[in-house]
Amino acid sequence: MPISYAWIFHKRFKMLKQKCLQAIWQCSALIVLASLLAFSINYLRNERLHLFGNWTPEARLMDSSGKRLDISLPEAKKLFLQQSVVFIDARPQDDYEKGHIKRALCLPWNEVDRNFMRVTEDISPDTPIITYCAGETCELSHNLAIFLLDMGFSNVRILINGWALWKEEDLPIESGSSTAGQG
Repeated sequence: MPISYAWIFHKRFKMLKQKCLQAIWQCSALIVLASLLAFSINYLRNERLHLFGNWTPEARLMDSSGKRLDISLPEAKKLFLQQSVVFIDARPQDDYEKGHIKRALCLPWNEVDRNFMRVTEDISPDTPIITYCAGETCELSHNLAIFLLDMGFSNVRILINGWALWKEEDLPIESGSSTAGQG
């Protein structure tokens, strides 16, 4: 009795269909179990990851109490002219030496652990501080501002795109190294 190719094809197709359905079921079960495990672990953590929240750029520029950290160029200029603020450049040392806001200190974000104490030793915790870097998407000044707040400085602001805006307005700049900020 000859074997029909249609019958063999039908059998193989049926086996393949069963294996595919089994794989889909197993993948679905793994995804559900992994999700349950992840949510459970997140729930048990001391510092939970928030699943829902305000993730807008504006919200990113707020401290834990909801106060906005960014400062406008006119406000920063006013404080600069009154000499009532300390500017801290979060860019790398080489960029700082090429040019920076006049009287700004250099505290590169990538070297903050090494230079923090030396750069900030003469700054009181309530002194207004403005951090800046280059570019609207530069995170260095934001990271430095959050770090300074965590270290006890209470009046820290961020001048977004600070270096570029400051130069565009022909506000006072200087080049070279800062004694306080050298590493």
